[in-house]
Amino acid sequence: MPRDTHIPNGQEILPEGPDRVAQLTAQVKALNDDLRHHSATDVLRAAIEHVPNLALVSSFGAESVALLHLASMVKRDLPVLFIDTEMLFTETLVYQQELGERLGLRNIQIIRAADIAEKDPDGTLHQRDPDACCAFRKTVPLQTALQGFDGWITGRKRFQSGTRASLPFFEVETPGDAPARIKVNPLAHWQAGDVADYITENRLPRHPLVAQGYPSIGCAPCTSTVKPGEDPRAGRWRDTQKEECGIHFVDGKMVRTGAKT
Repeated sequence: MPRDTHIPNGQEILPEGPDRVAQLTAQVKALNDDLRHHSATDVLRAAIEHVPNLALVSSFGAESVALLHLASMVKRDLPVLFIDTEMLFTETLVYQQELGERLGLRNIQIIRAADIAEKDPDGTLHQRDPDACCAFRKTVPLQTALQGFDGWITGRKRFQSGTRASLPFFEVETPGDAPARIKVNPLAHWQAGDVADYITENRLPRHPLVAQGYPSIGCAPCTSTVKPGEDPRAGRWRDTQKEECGIHFVDGKMVRTGAKT
């Protein structure tokens, strides 16, 4: 973090309201301006320093190990929220446990929906309404868990989809009725090759399904293998216009769908 960086109001987070949004907007602008040429590690350190109550959200998917490794080197007791939708691949559940132990992550919190038996008793909602399935299995439990935090860290990257093409390091998120908070994207500027190189150079274990043709991994029923030459996310909600699971917000609204690019 540059020594001459000046962040408005330090670590003070105001109550919800126009003043809070204005403060966070100024804080985000300062952080983006000061860190625009800095590394993902610098962004993580700045986030931990200037956002008083911060969590990292991870799917423990195909590329998650890079960000988790960076976080483990900066703050091993950083809260890591892992959403178990109860429709994940068995390989993902095993990988989450093994990776947490290997990286020494001391504060992994497993999040689950409380009403799955009521809303999807036969486990077929994803076939009829994938948006609704994502919402109650993933989006709502995560947003509930995040209510205790002033900001969260994601693994999103610009190259992943058209909706992420101009992704900044820091954003202000206004999630409906919940207080505004800061979203941090340390890997925003990384390319696919950067992720692969980082994993190789640091000898990090890959998700076992990557070698089986899954470059992007979500819930088992909605994830398929990807053929050579296809977009890495082509296997997510294949043959639909759906592109996002719904955990990300733009101007207060969830981003759930969009043309695949």
